Amino acid sequence: MNGNDTGNGTTPAPSVIVVGSGPTGLLLAGDLATAGVSVTLLERRPHKISNLSRAFGVHARTLEQLDARGLADPLLATGDTITGLRLFRRLSLDLGTLPSRFPFLLITPQYEVERLLERRAREAGAEFVYESEVVGLRQDDTGVDLDVRDAEGTVTTHRAAYVVGADGHHSAVRQAIGLPFPGVSVIKSLFLADVRLAQRPEGVLTVNGAGDAFAMIASFGDGWYRVMGWNRRNEVADDAPLDLDEIKDVTRRALGTDYGMHDARWLSRFHSDERQAPEYRVGRVFLAGDAAHVHSPAGGQGMNTGLQDAANLGWKLTAAVKGWAPAGLLDTYQAERHPVGKAVLRSSGGLVRLARAQSPVLRAARGLVSAFLNVARPAQRKALAQISGLGFKYPAPGGSHRLTGTRVPDVALKSGRLYEALRGGRFVLIAPEGHGGGAGREDRLAVEHWAGDRRTTVLVRPDGYVAWATDAADDSAVETALAAHLG
Repeated sequence: MNGNDTGNGTTPAPSVIVVGSGPTGLLLAGDLATAGVSVTLLERRPHKISNLSRAFGVHARTLEQLDARGLADPLLATGDTITGLRLFRRLSLDLGTLPSRFPFLLITPQYEVERLLERRAREAGAEFVYESEVVGLRQDDTGVDLDVRDAEGTVTTHRAAYVVGADGHHSAVRQAIGLPFPGVSVIKSLFLADVRLAQRPEGVLTVNGAGDAFAMIASFGDGWYRVMGWNRRNEVADDAPLDLDEIKDVTRRALGTDYGMHDARWLSRFHSDERQAPEYRVGRVFLAGDAAHVHSPAGGQGMNTGLQDAANLGWKLTAAVKGWAPAGLLDTYQAERHPVGKAVLRSSGGLVRLARAQSPVLRAARGLVSAFLNVARPAQRKALAQISGLGFKYPAPGGSHRLTGTRVPDVALKSGRLYEALRGGRFVLIAPEGHGGGAGREDRLAVEHWAGDRRTTVLVRPDGYVAWATDAADDSAVETALAAHLG
């Protein structure tokens, strides 16, 4: 069946095809479907949410985005939270100081995130097509054709107005549009395992390095524990044999004990790359998540950064499909998210290089950095803001209000909380009592009022960032801004 053919009773072509059903693709598909955009999600694998996924940490900014979709509280019920991180033995980071409703790191396996996001996308009407591998791509001024091979080897063509590659490190979409993926392997050999433990560690997250060994153990809260580590003296290929005895040995060297590891349900080797595509958009094709950038595991920012990509892109594609997107809106995806991906590459890469420091000079530098951050609270807040995702700001046009491009915290409104108001997937105009605007734009704008006496008017984007603001009580200026941002 040709995905272009709508004249013989076949399903009409979707407005957007998302390739890849990991967390990034699922969030994006759910946002589009919830907004009434027809979306198909293609996945190369059979349908099964694996319990053997790599990510396990959900940061504050990601929880805020999930809160704006009514998913944060259900996800919190699946794991445990930690309010402190201890790195390099000396550095203590207090997550409890984060300016968020979620001042902690949630430890829960990636598959719990995927289950919630898939259910939301399905309930909103997203179409899922499994065992479908992209083998070709062509685009023109009106849409994109994807050649897709199914499990029987049959190739059909699917057409959509836009395509998003959220199909991981080895993205077929990225390769099809000819984008390079420059970077390096920062850790040549890591192992992962899910195990049972005879003795329970003291905390939800246990991490340390000693000599040539590094190990981390995270509790999934259901009796299973994720172990990750490396042995500098045994850097081997990803397909080299791996057994539980090797993992126990490295863990004992790094942590002093293996906690009686047994019954591993999964063992895997992999290498950790730092790579980033130079462009996140080529014509009508976009990249998101690991298809656009991959990072070292330090800081647990990989999955979180991909989910933020999806939150940024979803409402922009919705605006484009529905015809009210301002000129250049889709270009802002590259302008806003590429610098964030680059910053995460720097921070996660810096952490892993400090963790692997061997020379006396680097070890001394690590000690100085740790000591400085322990006593320099502004520097620690800045580091926490980046790791948690709360501190990123998007570029603003010259002459904009100081708030433009910044994340909006979960402020109190007369009707409740901001992130509850964002659950409609619309812009939210927060105005002083007696002011407002936006008549005729109710499909894409909600008007709210401050719970207190604040006089600033703020137009909040669907992803929780400030699109425009003013301190003046000028309803005509509000109308001009609404016209510029919402058509």
